[in-house]
Amino acid sequence: MFGSTASLLITQAADWTFVLDSWGYLAGGLVLTIELTFVSILLGFFAGFPAGIAEVYGSRLLRTPVRVVGTVLRGTPLVVILIFAYFVFPIHSAFVAAVLGLGLRSAAYQSQIFRGALASIDEGQMEAARSVGMSRLKAIRHVIVPQALRRSMPGFQNEFTIVLKDTSLAFAIGFAELLTRTQTLFVQQTTAVLELFLFASAIYFVLTFATNRALDRVESHFEIPDGDTA
Repeated sequence: MFGSTASLLITQAADWTFVLDSWGYLAGGLVLTIELTFVSILLGFFAGFPAGIAEVYGSRLLRTPVRVVGTVLRGTPLVVILIFAYFVFPIHSAFVAAVLGLGLRSAAYQSQIFRGALASIDEGQMEAARSVGMSRLKAIRHVIVPQALRRSMPGFQNEFTIVLKDTSLAFAIGFAELLTRTQTLFVQQTTAVLELFLFASAIYFVLTFATNRALDRVESHFEIPDGDTA
């Protein structure tokens, strides 16, 4: 009994040593994960915010295709979107395909976050802006949008966390982010499965915690003191 326990402890110590010795390789995956997250969330923002505006203030001719595309993207598994982007389109870069897949999927969700924030602005704000001579476009840009961006912060924070964790699905197209590299190491050291994935999970937790705290500070800084004023 004592011999088997000692053997297990020695094996676990060796496994943790293997994990720590592999930090440089995992750190490369961590950098790629961070890059993929930020580029994808930015693509999602620059595509999702105009889509949200279109759904609230656009004509029916514009709203319909935006809603259809958003519904399709939200209803399709992300792995399918990634595989489609990499193997169907002539994209030979796993990073670009992952950005497109994650970014467009995020845009579909961010459009709903921004749509809800825009719709929450009292109609009187638009009327007041128009009454002082602003065009509809200027009223949206200078009065409605700044308030909507502030109100969308909690939803955006949640979406950022989701995109960060969803980067792990890029393994489906061979992109060597953090989880893919963790799996590669597992093949090399099959007894270290628990240690490897615990270590990777801890990294994801630290990333998520740090970004959430940073976004909490941004939200507090730009918080609207009165719900009806910018």
